[in-house]
Amino acid sequence: MTRFLYLLPVALLAACEAPAPTAATRPALPAPNEDTCGAAAYANLIGQDATALETVLIMRPVRVIRPGTAITMDFRQDRLNFQIDGTNTIASIGCY
Repeated sequence: MTRFLYLLPVALLAACEAPAPTAATRPALPAPNEDTCGAAAYANLIGQDATALETVLIMRPVRVIRPGTAITMDFRQDRLNFQIDGTNTIASIGCY
């Protein structure tokens, strides 16, 4: 019983974790003055199947975020992030 009491605060704190960004909460592309990772160059990939990323050579830090994926909350303005939706389609691209 005492072990349960020790784990209770940890469980409560875990429930406070912020949800991962979704395509509905993030614009498809960053604003031009915020495009620090060069996302605009890959705008043609939005709406395509996620397998389209396999045909593109990207020479910078990249992160592919799928539904339910745990992501770190560190901000890296040079990192290109591809948000994949539930239908395996590229929904948005951002610099975060």
